[in-house]
Amino acid sequence: MNKRLLCFLFFLSLVGSHFAYSQVTVPRTGQNPSQRVNPEEEEEEGAIRKSLLDDSTRMVYGPKTSLYFFEKDIKRNNLILYPQDTSLNNFHNYAPVSKSNWKYQDLGNIGSATKPIFYAVPDVIGATSGFGAYDLYFHAPEKNKYFDTKSPFTEMSAYFGGGQRNMLDIAFARNVNPRWNIGFDFHTIRARKTLNPVARDDNMTVQNSYSLHTNYRSENGKYWFLGNFSRMLHRVNEIGGIIPPDVDSTSVYFTYEDAKVWLSNTQASDLRQEYRFYHEYSIQDELQIYHIFDQKNKDFTLSAALTSSDSLFYPSDRLNGQLDTTRNYSDFKEWGNEVGFKGSFKGFYYNAHAKFRAGRMKSTFYPQKNNFNEVYLGGELIGKISENWSISADGEYLIPGAYKLHGLFVSPWLEVDYTKAVYKPTMMQQMYYGNHYRWENDFDNIGVDQIRGVFKVDFRNIKIRPSLTINRINNYVYFNEKRIAEQAGGEAFMLVPGLKANVRIGQKFQWDTEVIYTQISGDAGDKFRIPKFYGNTKFYYDSPMFNDNVYVQLGLDIRYHSDYYAEAYFPGTQQFYLQNNFNVYAYPVADVFLDFRINRTRVLLKYNHLNSGLMNNEGYFVTPDYTGYKSFIDLGITWYLFD
Repeated sequence: MNKRLLCFLFFLSLVGSHFAYSQVTVPRTGQNPSQRVNPEEEEEEGAIRKSLLDDSTRMVYGPKTSLYFFEKDIKRNNLILYPQDTSLNNFHNYAPVSKSNWKYQDLGNIGSATKPIFYAVPDVIGATSGFGAYDLYFHAPEKNKYFDTKSPFTEMSAYFGGGQRNMLDIAFARNVNPRWNIGFDFHTIRARKTLNPVARDDNMTVQNSYSLHTNYRSENGKYWFLGNFSRMLHRVNEIGGIIPPDVDSTSVYFTYEDAKVWLSNTQASDLRQEYRFYHEYSIQDELQIYHIFDQKNKDFTLSAALTSSDSLFYPSDRLNGQLDTTRNYSDFKEWGNEVGFKGSFKGFYYNAHAKFRAGRMKSTFYPQKNNFNEVYLGGELIGKISENWSISADGEYLIPGAYKLHGLFVSPWLEVDYTKAVYKPTMMQQMYYGNHYRWENDFDNIGVDQIRGVFKVDFRNIKIRPSLTINRINNYVYFNEKRIAEQAGGEAFMLVPGLKANVRIGQKFQWDTEVIYTQISGDAGDKFRIPKFYGNTKFYYDSPMFNDNVYVQLGLDIRYHSDYYAEAYFPGTQQFYLQNNFNVYAYPVADVFLDFRINRTRVLLKYNHLNSGLMNNEGYFVTPDYTGYKSFIDLGITWYLFD
């Protein structure tokens, strides 16, 4: 083990010694009069404008001239233009699950099915498909970036994970003129199976996705248009997990490539296509009217060859008469229109809107149409008392019977928000006609009360954020031990204190940590599977090196959760479900990383699972019968082009 670590660190030092750059702090900038900018940012904004010209008065393009913004800020009359991110913090955690600070449960590979570890109030209170295992990998139009570039801009990122787990991201944008920008994004995932691959290119995940976007503003500044189209085709060759040793005595858990798995002829497919258009017209400074149109199409397919050994994994029932091949197909489509008026007046922002959603869930074996029509009324009010004090409230009512109310208070030392919501179960939970499972339900709406508070305590070199979240959930819908949708009869109460801390040690070392404790009670408390203790901590060297020519972060990243009976995953329905037999035991996982930057190029080197072979257990699990990563090296690079 010592030889392995020494060789790895020596390799890092050789690579790092060839590059040079010094760190530059990039502030947020904006151009809209209603944009919130603190005094420090205003001082730095002047320096940014000066830095656009070099000594020969030639324009210098860079991260501060290729800016981006989001639809939500335009809607709230609070345009914020963000520079390109050249920071190193958490850069080594490039994969979607690790980027979330490991707050998602997956199947131990990039692109595998995921679910949040902690309960979260859903964004949509109306009808949704219920097929969300691959939501984390989709770039939804409402969250995509829009650009304002002074020159053609290109961002390229390539990540080469150990075991051939690879990702490629490309973004391009350019201004046609100062008021019109066009661009596109392209993403791929090619992740080889970590368990029982039978060939070099035996991938578990293959994804191709892209987005096309444009934004336009009229010459007089009264009209805005934002448009976006996103498409994702996400294919997964399911493995069903490792065959338990008590089922097959020759099966062993921590053999990785040599593991015996349940499935070799089962494929899942998630195809999504979404259009979204936002436009607004300003009648006067205090009043604008706006309209949002979105159209979403989501196709979910599971195919399994029942003439192969895969049939041993599935129930013997053939409810759709598919004897040789199971093909469960579900198609969810929706159309949405939101119309409203909004404005800013004496430091307050207001919004009032009406929204209409229509759609349907279609499946080959549905006995009847499964359509929905929904009408919403909603609004929002944001008051900025001063630079550091604000209060806001927003709400939405779905006629009849569902609603969401939310309030937020922000001060220099305390943030508190409260949410009360009643939302619909998913359409898949209400009706499902698969080859192995079938149900029709009439579940009640789900209710939740959530209050969260965060204290902000800052010292010279220490930032501390103690927090407390309290949830009360009733009529919760889940998938039981029989893999069937069920509604809990009682309530669940969650008490979730947490702590985040950032400590600067001297001039060159940093310690970041987060700890969350979860206590669940109530009649429905056992329907939630959340580890009692969750934590991650990172200790690293954080300073320029080589005469300030390279900015470097080099350190150790450790994550941990306590024992718990995590939900298992069933590919046939693409759902996680309760189980009471498999303990996903506590196990700290340590990664060593080196992130460094040269000019505008960032590079990562990461050694996963450094403590492999040093613990009482041979490895760790992320989901019942799915092992986590073994030891291997990841390499990644991101660079920008500005002309």
